[in-house]
Amino acid sequence: MSKAKTVLKGFGILLLILAGILLLLLVYLTVREYRPKAEESLEGNYKDGAFISLRSPFSVMSYNTGYAGLSKDEDFFMDGGTKVKPASKALVEENMEGITKVLQDNPADAYFLQEVDIDSTRSYHIDERSAYSKALEKNSFFAYNFKCDYVPYPLPPIGHVESGLVTLTDNYVAGASRISLPESFSWPIKTCNLKRCLLVTRFPLQDSEKELVLINFHLEAYDSGEGKIAQSKMLADILEAEYEKGNYVIAGGDFNQTFEGVDKYPVTNKEDWAPGVIGTDDLPDHFSFAIDDTYPTCRLLNAPYTGSYDTSQVYVIDGFIVSDNLAVRNVNVIDVGFEHTDHQPVRLEVAFK
Repeated sequence: MSKAKTVLKGFGILLLILAGILLLLLVYLTVREYRPKAEESLEGNYKDGAFISLRSPFSVMSYNTGYAGLSKDEDFFMDGGTKVKPASKALVEENMEGITKVLQDNPADAYFLQEVDIDSTRSYHIDERSAYSKALEKNSFFAYNFKCDYVPYPLPPIGHVESGLVTLTDNYVAGASRISLPESFSWPIKTCNLKRCLLVTRFPLQDSEKELVLINFHLEAYDSGEGKIAQSKMLADILEAEYEKGNYVIAGGDFNQTFEGVDKYPVTNKEDWAPGVIGTDDLPDHFSFAIDDTYPTCRLLNAPYTGSYDTSQVYVIDGFIVSDNLAVRNVNVIDVGFEHTDHQPVRLEVAFK
């Protein structure tokens, strides 16, 4: 056998071995794929807290924490950047301290947090949910929206991920559940992709048979658009069903969509990630958006933050949807300069009608 044939044979064997490894990995990921039920009850300390009074205002803050890994000097490969995870555990811990201080400095009756890791390679396996719950001295409810033994892309790979939504409160909770949203991707991509959901918490009210229903969400980001539309439609159907029961409803979080008519921060970078658009026609009757554009709520992660809205692409994609049996007293974006995550918190205060 000639030297050339020997090299070609060796190369062929190597390709077969690599193909076999990839096939085994695909089979493993398919077997181990996270497959949540349509609705699941969540664990938590339900009965530890005061009942909500109809005579008192109620406040909610929504904050996408970016798993404490997307601070102002970071970028992300899915947004046109290059990084997969922060360089050190110390940076994650520093970001968590900063996020915690923002939450403590802006008290609310409930907090909606998105992208909270409990055991992920990218955040050095820190249980962020427990840390926030302990620091704020509030009970927490957690719903997975990203759970995978091993995400094999890019290079270096994302690795192990356990992440989701967290709702924090010290009020009496009647029940909490995870409701699955429509999936945006098909096999094999979906085996190691996010499984979006709603985290629904129910609060009994003093002197009323109705409930306050809080819905924390983080809608699809990186699909072609159909996923966000389907998820927004399902959210609207759930809002409508709760209102028909006579309940008070607040839904909020990261829409991954800009709001129709809000054009203070135009999308000039259309080469990298760009959000969809949601409008009032996407809401059921008796509901409206509660948003603020005084400051942007999110920045593009194609590069570190420049400190300027003119040179960094920014958006308003975080906010709330409120039923008309609640009066919005105030909604405001809290400007923290994207110091510890790629989002800024939004705080809402309502009164019961």
